[in-house]
Amino acid sequence: MIVINKVFHFCAAHKYGNSALSEAENQAAFGKDLRMHGHNYILTISVTGEVNPDTGFIVDLGRLKKVVNEQVIQYMDHSQIEVDIPWFKGKQPSTENMVVWMWEQISPHLESNSLKRIRLQETPTIYTDYHGPQ
Repeated sequence: MIVINKVFHFCAAHKYGNSALSEAENQAAFGKDLRMHGHNYILTISVTGEVNPDTGFIVDLGRLKKVVNEQVIQYMDHSQIEVDIPWFKGKQPSTENMVVWMWEQISPHLESNSLKRIRLQETPTIYTDYHGPQ
């Protein structure tokens, strides 16, 4: 199996908190992330498929770039995730939730290719991988 990876970048802000928790419980769960803060995210989209014998490629990278930009980046870049993207209402704007939303946005638009993995890097030492729904 061949997997090709395409990297994207965007900046976004978020803050954590749960209105069902007390102030002390929120502080214990989220600490300084209760305050608004931002990240320079690195998004890696991994796609697999059959190699097209005419082109030698498994995916049209221009098309993949267009899909990711239209379905994800335009919404995420310079957003406050939990405020600006309706899907996050009632959900934490964690990378764990973000990759699920991204999968739902991208996967239906890939036609003959298969989305293999989404990796979202939040900091130099933290990233989340998602291989799709079970």
